[in-house]
Amino acid sequence: MSERVPDGLGTFGALREQLTTAAEAFADGPGAVPEILSGMVDDVDRALSERLEIFPVCHHSPASALAMARRLRDKQPKVIYLELCEDLRPLLDELRNCRLPVALQAFASEIDGFPPESAPLSVVAPITEASAEYQAIAYALDTPGVELVLVDRSTDHVFQWEPDEPPAEAEPGSESESEDDAALHGDAVGLEIGDLRPGFAELEEHLLHHGRVRHWSEWWDQYVEQPLIGADYATYRQVMVLIGSLFRRLRPGRRGVEADENRERYMWTRMREHLASSGADPADCLYVCGAFHAASTVEQFGVDADAEPFEIAPRTATRWLYGLIPSSHAAIEAQFGLASGSVSIAAATWAKALRHARVAPYRLKGQKGTRETAKKRAPAPPEPVTDRLSGFLAAPPALDGIDEDELLGWCAGIVRLARRNGYLASTADAIAVFETSVLLAGLRGRRRPTPYDFQDAAITCIEKDAVPGRRDVRRLCEILLGGDRVGQVGYDALPPLARDVLDRLAPLGLDLEKRTIQRALLDLDARPELAPCSQLLWILRHLLPDDAVRPIMGSRRLGERSIQESWDLAIGRNQRSLIELGYEGVTVEQVLEQRLRRAVQGERATASVALDAVEQSLLYLGGGRLTDELGARAVELLSAERTVDDAPEVLRRMRRLLGHYRATRPALPRWCEAFVTTGYAHYCTLLPTAFTDDDSGVRQVAAMLGFLFGMESLALSFGCDHAQLELAVRQSHPEAPAKVALLWAASCQLGLLSQDDLRSRCDDLLANPLVVPAFPQYLSGFVQALEPVPALTPLVVEVISKSFARLPDTVLLPWLPRLITTLRDNARELVPVLVREAGRTFPGSLAAIDAWVPPWSRRPAEAPVAPTPSGPVADLLTAHPATYEAVADLLGYDRTAGAAPRPSAAAALLARHPETAGAVATLLGPAPEPVRAGDPPRGGS
Repeated sequence: MSERVPDGLGTFGALREQLTTAAEAFADGPGAVPEILSGMVDDVDRALSERLEIFPVCHHSPASALAMARRLRDKQPKVIYLELCEDLRPLLDELRNCRLPVALQAFASEIDGFPPESAPLSVVAPITEASAEYQAIAYALDTPGVELVLVDRSTDHVFQWEPDEPPAEAEPGSESESEDDAALHGDAVGLEIGDLRPGFAELEEHLLHHGRVRHWSEWWDQYVEQPLIGADYATYRQVMVLIGSLFRRLRPGRRGVEADENRERYMWTRMREHLASSGADPADCLYVCGAFHAASTVEQFGVDADAEPFEIAPRTATRWLYGLIPSSHAAIEAQFGLASGSVSIAAATWAKALRHARVAPYRLKGQKGTRETAKKRAPAPPEPVTDRLSGFLAAPPALDGIDEDELLGWCAGIVRLARRNGYLASTADAIAVFETSVLLAGLRGRRRPTPYDFQDAAITCIEKDAVPGRRDVRRLCEILLGGDRVGQVGYDALPPLARDVLDRLAPLGLDLEKRTIQRALLDLDARPELAPCSQLLWILRHLLPDDAVRPIMGSRRLGERSIQESWDLAIGRNQRSLIELGYEGVTVEQVLEQRLRRAVQGERATASVALDAVEQSLLYLGGGRLTDELGARAVELLSAERTVDDAPEVLRRMRRLLGHYRATRPALPRWCEAFVTTGYAHYCTLLPTAFTDDDSGVRQVAAMLGFLFGMESLALSFGCDHAQLELAVRQSHPEAPAKVALLWAASCQLGLLSQDDLRSRCDDLLANPLVVPAFPQYLSGFVQALEPVPALTPLVVEVISKSFARLPDTVLLPWLPRLITTLRDNARELVPVLVREAGRTFPGSLAAIDAWVPPWSRRPAEAPVAPTPSGPVADLLTAHPATYEAVADLLGYDRTAGAAPRPSAAAALLARHPETAGAVATLLGPAPEPVRAGDPPRGGS
C-alpha cells in the first residue's frame, strides 16, 4: 500500500468534517454522536494507512470472497497472515482431499489445566467456498513461494480466555430443519472470521425494524452484501472497516472487549515476530482479519508500533488432537445463530456474482467438486488511498432492474418441487409467486426481489395453511436455492482409524463414503471370510451413534453365533463420529479397550458397570487378560459398595457370565470365584440393614436373596459358611409388608418356616380386615420372592386365588387397581411366571370348571386300611416265615397286627425314612399308622 496522503486534515478530513457537522446539527449540540462518527472515520483512516495491508472480511460473505479473489490476482502477496488458530495450520494442506464445506477441528478428551467437568474440549472452524479465507488459503497453497501464516490465538488459549458465562442464545428461527446436519459440529466451540453483528439487541432490533426485514442475515444481505458485490476494492475496504468500527464503538460497556483486544494484541505480536524473523517486506504481505478487528485501537496495532509485544501465556499440558470433520450449511447456521438457509443463499449469491463479474475464483487443485484455479497474471501497481466513502455514502443505491429470468426460474422451480411434495400447485401459483415477490420487494424499499422476498411470497401463495408432506415451502425454497450442501473428508485426509475401518469393511462391496443408508447382507456360513466384518460392525455398533450402524437381523450375545446378518449402514452420514474415534486410538479395538478401562476406573464406576465391561470384552475383544483385569476390578468395586441399588443388575449379569464360563471353560476364572465369595459375604453383611432401610427397595432385597440362594452351592464349595446366611436372615426384622413377605419366603427356603405355617399366616392376613388394604404389598413381596425362591410359585398362586375367592366385592373391587399397579411396577418380569403356574393349576376348558376342585381345598384322605397280602410275594413270605420275621425285626415292627414298633438298631433309619418303612411294612403285613398330611417334616428329603 502507498503512504498516507498528508493534506492537513488527512485523507478522510473532508468526510470527517462533514459527518461531524451533520451530527451536531442533528443532535442540536455536541454529544456522543459526533464523537462516534468522527472516531469511525479515524478508524478507517488508521486501518488504511497501515503499511501492512489489512483486508477486512465477514464470515461466509460472497462480497468478501469476491473482493479477495480480485485483490489476490491484482496484488499477488508473498505472505498472507490469516486470523485463524495458529495450531490449525497443518490441517489446511488436507483441504484438497475434501469436498467443502468442512471444518477444522481441535479435540481434547484428556485435559490437564482445565476443570475436569469441561472435558471433552472441541473447537471447530468451518470453511466454505464462498468465503474470503478459503480464497486466501487456496491461493497460498497452490502458488509457489507464498507463505500462509495463521496468527490467531491457539485452541488452548481459546479455552484459557473463555469467560465463565452461559453461552448466548441463538437467534430465534435460526435452527436448521435437518437436525442430523445441524449436529455435525456437535457442542464444539465455533471460530469464525469476521463476526459482524451488533453488540446489543436494541441496535439490532432497530436495524431490523427500519430495514423492513425479519432477521439479521436478511438485513446484511440487503444493505451490505448486495451493494458491495459490485463495488471496487478500495470502496469495499473502507465500507467494511467503517461497519466494523460502528459495531465496535456501539458495544455496550466493556462486555467482551478485553478478550477481543487481547486477540488483536496476540495477532499483531505474531505478525511482527514473523516479519522480524523472515525479513519479509510488509508491502508484500496481506493481513486477512474480521472487519471488527481491522478497526482495532490497541497499542500494538501496526508494524511500526512502539508498544511492547503482548505477553503470551504458555499453553496448558492438555494434549490436543487435530483433524477435519464434515460440515454443512445447516451446521454453520445452527452454530453461529444465522437464519435458516442464509448460508445456502450466500452460496447461490456467490455463484451468481462469479458469472456476472466474470471472476475466476481460486480453488485448490485436485479438490473434489471444484475446477482449476484462476490463471496468474502480473501484479498490479499499488493504488493511492483516496476517500471512496463520501461518494459511496452520498450516492443513492443503484437501481438494479429485476432479473426476470432468474425470478421466473425460481417461480417455476418452486411449483415443480411443491407438486412433488404433495401441494396442489399450478401455473397460476407460479404467476402469483412472481407478482407477490415484486410486490413485497416494493413494500420493503427494494427494486429487485431478493431470495427472502421470493421465499415469503412462495409461502403465502403455495403453502397457505396446510403442509401435506414432510417438507414445508420454506424448506423447499432452501432446496431450490442451493440446498444444504454437506461436505465430506476424503480418504487421504482421514485419521488412521477411519481408514482402517473402511479398509476392513471393503469385502462388503459397498461405498461407505456415501451419505445414503446402505444394506449389507452377511451369510457367514456361505462366506466365512465376512466374519471379521461382522465382528467390526458389532464394535462400531457399540462405539458409533445408533443410526450409523444398525442391525436388522442377527444378534451378539454370550454363547450365540449368528448364521446370517443384515445391517443398515450410514457411516458416511456419521463421518464426524468416526473421525473423532480416530482421536482416541489407532484401531477401534484400542478405543474400546480404553473406554472399558476408563469406565471401570471412573468415579461413578460400580460393580454392575464393571460386569458390563467384562461382558463387552468377551463379546467384542475375545476375553483374555483385559477381561481378568476388569473382573478383578468388579470384585474391588463390589466389596467397596455400601448400598444395594445395583443388586438386580449384578445378579443378572453374573448369572449370564457364570453360564457362559460353565459352557465354554473347564473351570471358572479366579475373579469369578473371588466375586462369588465376596458377594456372598458382602450381601450377608448388608442383608439385615437392607431389610429395614427405606432406601432399599423390594426388588433390590430380592436380588440380594437371589444372589445368596442361587450361588450358595458355588460359594460353599469355595469356602463360605452357610451359617452366615442363616444368621443374617434371623437378624432381619423388616416392617414394610413387601419386605416381611420376602423374609417369610427366605425363612421358608432355609427351613426356618414350613409352607404350612406360611400358608396359615397368609390366611390370617386375609381374615384380618385391618391388613386387607395392605395385602397387595404382601403379594408384591411374594412375587419378588419367586426369583430367589421359585418353589413358592404354587403357594403364591394359591394365595392370590384365595384372595379373589374370599374377599367381598366391597373390599375386592377397590383393591384390584392397586393390586394391578403394584404387580406392574414392582414385579413386571415375574408376573409371566405366575401366569404359567396358574395355567398348570386351573382347568383348561370351560366344561371342567364346575367339577374342578382347587388343590388347596382338598381334605387329607383317611388313613388307608392295610390290604391283605396276596400274590406271589405273599405266597413266598408265607412259605418262608423266618425271612419275614427277620425283616420285621430289622425294621423294628412287632409281627402282631397293630403293635407299636420296638426299639431296634434300625429305629433311626425308620425315623429318617417313614414313607419307605411304611411301604415295606404294608407289603409285609399290617402297616403302622401312616404319616398324616400336614405333619412337619422330621428331616431333610
